[in-house]
Amino acid sequence: MRSSPPHPRTARTLFGVLFTALATLTALVAVAPAAQADTTICQPFGSTVIQGRYVVQNNRWGTSATQCVTATGTGFRVAQADGSVPTNGAPKSYPSVYNGCHYTNCSPGTNLPARINGISSAPSSISYGFVGDASYNASYDIWLDPTPRTDGVNRTEIMIWFNKVGSIQPIGSPSGTASVGGRSWQVWTGNNGSNDVISFVAPSAISGWSFDVMDFVRHTVSRGMAQNDWYLTSVQAGFEPWRNGAGLAVNSFSSTVNTGGSGNPSDPGDPKAGCKVTYVPNVWEGGFTTDVTITNNGSAPVDAWKLSFTLPAGQRISNAWNATVSPSSGAVTASGLGHNAQIAPGGSQTFGFQATYSGSFARPAGFSLNGTTCT
Repeated sequence: MRSSPPHPRTARTLFGVLFTALATLTALVAVAPAAQADTTICQPFGSTVIQGRYVVQNNRWGTSATQCVTATGTGFRVAQADGSVPTNGAPKSYPSVYNGCHYTNCSPGTNLPARINGISSAPSSISYGFVGDASYNASYDIWLDPTPRTDGVNRTEIMIWFNKVGSIQPIGSPSGTASVGGRSWQVWTGNNGSNDVISFVAPSAISGWSFDVMDFVRHTVSRGMAQNDWYLTSVQAGFEPWRNGAGLAVNSFSSTVNTGGSGNPSDPGDPKAGCKVTYVPNVWEGGFTTDVTITNNGSAPVDAWKLSFTLPAGQRISNAWNATVSPSSGAVTASGLGHNAQIAPGGSQTFGFQATYSGSFARPAGFSLNGTTCT
């Protein structure tokens, strides 16, 4: 049926309504911010910038099979992850997002590299999206080097495994457990032929967390795998897939490095700074007690002190006084209590613990106070 032409008044009315609607739409278009389209990267080492401050990288290096990542406004997702590699070897890639420098590609506005003893804190947060039909880890990759380099391989790599799926394991071998950032971790140490690696493996999957990267850096320093005058060069978060991986996602990521203050009780470059530990044990067959005195030789107070050291194999702490000490064996950290949490310049604090041992008795080595090696 053919419709009749509209009445002239009706036509004018319709035209007015249409004109008003178009004007309103034009105004909305003029003021609405342009949405950032997702960007898909399939080049092996392709990258793009998100949030105006982080780099998303495809970083496919262990296989010739196609891998693509899609950068979103706040993170990225793995759009395609073909192929697989043996799970007893290296992964096929590390799609990731980072703050800092990676093979001369530095994120916009980053203040990395930065010297470790000049960093007061490095807060970061992550929200992961996991899949089941794949073999992978979800991990942070934190790089340290004696020089402020922006290219090539750094000396020490810190990995934080938030999740692992499949028959995969970190580089090296297990070296006990550690409490870092308020969580318990299985610790692995080794070398991949290019650099030293320390890996902190969560006992169960962590899908999201906000934490201070420097807690892991300082623990690494306390183990002698880095020094306070080294440099933090990048903070990265992503996945290492061995098989498949499509659908894995970093839903959101943030990383800030606060410099201009010291996250350590004193700067090792200052001749007036430092700390001293006196360890006085009382040993009997199969057990011992010990008094530990920490002296602050620096010119500034040490607040919320934490003394890290590694117990010799076969030793296990049963109780402690004037400090909390955890875990009970391996790499342990003693933390001051409310009444003795500060060590004044030139002052000292003493705590103690009781422990058992097997074999012959030995003293710990490598005491570190809030990341600074003590004499």
